[in-house]
Amino acid sequence: MKIAVNTRLLLKDKLEGIGWFSYEILFRIVKQHPEHSFYFIFDRRYSEEFIFAENVIPVVTYPPTRLPFLINWFFQQRVPKVLKKLDIDVFISPDGWIPCKTDVPVLNVIHDINFLHHPEFVPRRYRKHYAKWFPCFAENTNRLITVSEFSRQDIIKNYGIDADKISVVHNGVNKRFKPLDELLIKQIRDKFTNGQPYFIFVGSIHPRKNLENILQAYLQFKAKTKSSVKFVVVGSQMFRTSKQKFSDDIKTNKDDILFVGRQNMENLSLLLGSALALTYVSLYEGFGIPILEGFQAGVPVITSNVTSMPEVAGDAAILVNPLSVDQIAEAMTKLWENIELREQLIAKGVERVKVFSWDQSAEKFWRVLEMLMNY
Repeated sequence: MKIAVNTRLLLKDKLEGIGWFSYEILFRIVKQHPEHSFYFIFDRRYSEEFIFAENVIPVVTYPPTRLPFLINWFFQQRVPKVLKKLDIDVFISPDGWIPCKTDVPVLNVIHDINFLHHPEFVPRRYRKHYAKWFPCFAENTNRLITVSEFSRQDIIKNYGIDADKISVVHNGVNKRFKPLDELLIKQIRDKFTNGQPYFIFVGSIHPRKNLENILQAYLQFKAKTKSSVKFVVVGSQMFRTSKQKFSDDIKTNKDDILFVGRQNMENLSLLLGSALALTYVSLYEGFGIPILEGFQAGVPVITSNVTSMPEVAGDAAILVNPLSVDQIAEAMTKLWENIELREQLIAKGVERVKVFSWDQSAEKFWRVLEMLMNY
């Protein structure tokens, strides 16, 4: 069969949540199914590292999807023409966007619909496009995948989609994350925090990620414990027009709160594996891959008690109300003062992360795709 795939988020050195999902799933299924041809549709020049096998044929069609109206033009005007020209049998979109009018069967992946619950965190021009087009994307797909049971129920409730049409395929975790020995942890801490232990945040710097409350909790933790623990923020701004703004007391603590920007996978695994704990306390997540990365790296995790995060974390993390600075600070204090609790959470995390793997996710993804191809 000829299978076309929207691969616009396979961007060299810029893979994030949905990009990693696309990478890990596609890397496996194209290699495991050489009997099919996969046409990867890019919206700009692509990197050869994303041409995973001989049965992958890259196709570049413009415009680059850098603005909402360009995204719309790409999917509603350009992609249907490519599908027709290549005589495609099935179209896969790992990021939610699809042509609303095409005769080609579609497998779509909607990771979450956070923009419905927190429109205030999305730039207006994106917000209007999401509100207009995502009901179409949910309705006009033959099979729909999402990444958690929470997101599945959320999509069913808000878009009225038949439950039998939606399958859950969890995210996995990169094997580069692993527990580090004490010597390497010391080297990383010497390099980044003058040898001091630190809490870490990993993710986009965006209001939905709740970083203001997390850092306020850290300052409260510091005031209470008088400890030398630092805080490391790994990530970059998500939207230029909707930047995370921090209060003055956070801005003035530059010696203790370190913004190190986006890091490559090697550096990220070292930074996370050397942390005292991961603080991933978002307001809303469709999944939350960093939770698994923390488990895989052998560090304790503090996360939110809302949306998908309890589903992902199970009993292997401390769950807190993301709106409560006091609860977040209390969780930090417990982890700092209680070595036994840290060890218990690390052990639980190691077991919990075994439930999730990209190999298993790719197999589930392929089974859903087969249902569509055999329809």
